[in-house]
Amino acid sequence: MGAVVQILGAANRTLTVFTDGAGYYSATGLLPGLYTLKVTAPSFLPALREKVGLHPGASLNVNVTLSTLLGVMQLGPARPAPEDDDWKWTLRSVANRPVLRVFDDPTVPAEKQNHDLRGSLSFLAGSPAGGYGTGSDVSTGFTLDRSIFSDGHLAVAGNVAYGASLPAAVVRTSYSRRLPNGSEPTMALTVRRFAASDPNLRNAALQALALSAGDNFAVGDVLEFRFGSELQTIQFLGHVTAFRPYGSADLHLSPNTVLEYDYTTSRPDLRDEKGFDSAPADLSESNPRVSLLAFAPKMESAHHQEVSVSHRAGKTNVQFAVFSDRVADPALTGTGQTTAAGGFLLPDVSSGTFSYVGKTLDTNGLRVVLQHKFSADLTATLDYGFGGVLDLSRPDVSLQNALPWMTTHQRHALAAKLSGTAPRTHTNWITSYRWVSGQAITPVDMFNASPGQSDPFLNVFIRQPIPAMGGHMEAIIDLRNLLAQGYVPVLGQDGQTVYLVQAARSVRGGVAFTF
Repeated sequence: MGAVVQILGAANRTLTVFTDGAGYYSATGLLPGLYTLKVTAPSFLPALREKVGLHPGASLNVNVTLSTLLGVMQLGPARPAPEDDDWKWTLRSVANRPVLRVFDDPTVPAEKQNHDLRGSLSFLAGSPAGGYGTGSDVSTGFTLDRSIFSDGHLAVAGNVAYGASLPAAVVRTSYSRRLPNGSEPTMALTVRRFAASDPNLRNAALQALALSAGDNFAVGDVLEFRFGSELQTIQFLGHVTAFRPYGSADLHLSPNTVLEYDYTTSRPDLRDEKGFDSAPADLSESNPRVSLLAFAPKMESAHHQEVSVSHRAGKTNVQFAVFSDRVADPALTGTGQTTAAGGFLLPDVSSGTFSYVGKTLDTNGLRVVLQHKFSADLTATLDYGFGGVLDLSRPDVSLQNALPWMTTHQRHALAAKLSGTAPRTHTNWITSYRWVSGQAITPVDMFNASPGQSDPFLNVFIRQPIPAMGGHMEAIIDLRNLLAQGYVPVLGQDGQTVYLVQAARSVRGGVAFTF
């Protein structure tokens, strides 16, 4: 606000304007030609934009960033602005944070990026799968976000599942603000409530509350830090509280090479890749991950460390990473007809699955990712991972006695993923298949947040805009583990077979409206 913008033209003609309370300025009546912009403001270094060409009958958006002295310090080679968005994937953290948006899209004006009110409303349902997961409940999701106070951003999102079971809901509110030094502190509050219909649990409702805060800053144009934490607490047959810190540091060795260290204590949420969250409000895919043992809640506790090197060569991106994981009281996923009698499993009627506490997983591993963008409408990714998983050391064990027979085994995993957009119909699609070298009840590299990450086995996701609605309505199809692979049989409490799985088969679809 109040910055002086001097527009210098030919013949020493100068036009001076001032920015308004939101930092915007405008100048009209200019003749075609080349101009120089000089911007000054108290407490900031002057900025100069030269050779700004204005064509006859045209308008031009010129965005200028004013920096402090610290903001322009260079400790090494600087990164040029990329031609497209390909390079953002190397900066994806395995922590509980979204993709780092280091480079703004230069094709989108700042007004469009920051001041549009956006929202969505979706209605989805699943098909019963006869013991293979996927509850038939209907879920309603909503999102609403807009910019406030010129440099702040407020977002509200939620999901409510209902139908044959009792309602379950998740609501999240977040606020972030971009500061003049480039950092963007964020705070978020998430509230979850899952109603248990099992009489063995005295119809107790699971209530979870999470308060998170994070920030980031850069030293010059070479070193970037991101850090934060989340306080998680649950009330369900008792009270459990946990503190989940995370942090990362990126060192840009060259304009096309990044060395990154990450530390996190929660599994990442990777649904943003689809641009839409089609999952219901259930326990199987949300933090904190909770299970039950002796009628007492158990909260999954993890420590993940990773060092990775990412390099871009043209339209090809390569990443090599090594990691170390320790997960105590992991919340395993199972499917089949069960009850909470005995107090060692937690049924989730919304997703048709149950949670079962596992033995501590302690492992090291590595990952190699290769991604190539064939065109603007087609991208291919290969992901190889090696690391430890939990598995049963003997077959035909009962679910009640499965915990002592869980051991860590080394497994290879190879995933192939294709994603793109159909040129004429504008269909957005993602299809992937992830193969594992042996039986496992936990995924290989469960903290993988790279573009090579995919759900186990065969998955298909489709978003189809409906032309009659002007692009504001979409049909959604989300198929996960479509072939129901990787099911490890165990004996249930009544002698029937139930399964422990890396991912339960899920068939969901519906419609979404955007505005």
